[in-house]
Amino acid sequence: MDSSRRPTLKDVARAAGVSLASASYAVNGSGSVGEATRAHILQVAAGLGYRPNTSAKAMKTGRTGVLGLVLPDLTNPFFPSLAQAVLQTARRQGYNVLLADTGGAPEEERTAIRFLIDQGVDGLLWFPIDDSNPKGRRPVPEMDRIPVVVLDRNLPDYDVVLADYALGGRLAAEHLIAAGHVDIGVISGPQAASSARERADGAVQILQQQARVAWRVENAFALDLDPAVKAALDQRTVTAVIAGSDMIAIGVVRHLQVLGLTVPDDVSVIGFDDIPWAALNAPPLTTIDMPIEAMAVSAIETLVQRIADGPGARSRTVFDVSLVERASVRARG
Repeated sequence: MDSSRRPTLKDVARAAGVSLASASYAVNGSGSVGEATRAHILQVAAGLGYRPNTSAKAMKTGRTGVLGLVLPDLTNPFFPSLAQAVLQTARRQGYNVLLADTGGAPEEERTAIRFLIDQGVDGLLWFPIDDSNPKGRRPVPEMDRIPVVVLDRNLPDYDVVLADYALGGRLAAEHLIAAGHVDIGVISGPQAASSARERADGAVQILQQQARVAWRVENAFALDLDPAVKAALDQRTVTAVIAGSDMIAIGVVRHLQVLGLTVPDDVSVIGFDDIPWAALNAPPLTTIDMPIEAMAVSAIETLVQRIADGPGARSRTVFDVSLVERASVRARG
């Protein structure tokens, strides 16, 4: 074979001593071919440097074997972890993934979605910026062309994969109450996102029954705290804080240190998400674990099934969350 020429499937079949059909079955993971034969063919293909011609495959099947993933903010450590889980899951399903970061900007979100669709992705996994106006939420009309699965937002007319955010809020509140805390502050994430509202609402529901909500304020999912949040903390009226994300919680710990307060001796803090930074924080952060890998697997499996089956009844998958106890909460009394 001419070394300057890209190896073809015929070259693989000839070198492996099998039929063209068997070579196709082996490299595409389909059809009837024995496992030993499949392994032999794949080994030969790797040795030749064979790569499937995705353009030819797309022309023949109408599919590219590529999925689109749209995330709102890769500067938040939660999203790279989610992206990694999605990419690994998609790879096991035989798909590659094109990733777009919208930076939390609606116009960038529209541009990213349109770009991925123009690239011919077979389906789209979409983590919307928010779901404050869920009725008819469709950033670009081209989304009607392909299957879409939504993560973290409860949008109608889409397959959605969520976590039980209200349960997480309740678990955080119950943990602090069991530790003897009474005056507790709540910092929610952006209220335009239902997941942020549900986290805070779940906590407040329990606190109003068994303790006291000293104050409730809102902050972006970020380390930097808004003036209203700093002002609430500056009052020094709470012994514990429930934060809507680990990023917010770490920002709270930093601000309390500026005030000369110690976590957890003076104020206990609970986060949400269990990002990699949570365990590395000083002190390590008590938080609510989001089952990112399980959610990624479910989202990809749902999307792949929708690609295969076409339109159907909307699915809604909800995962439980759990409390991760670390050193940022201290029992009182």
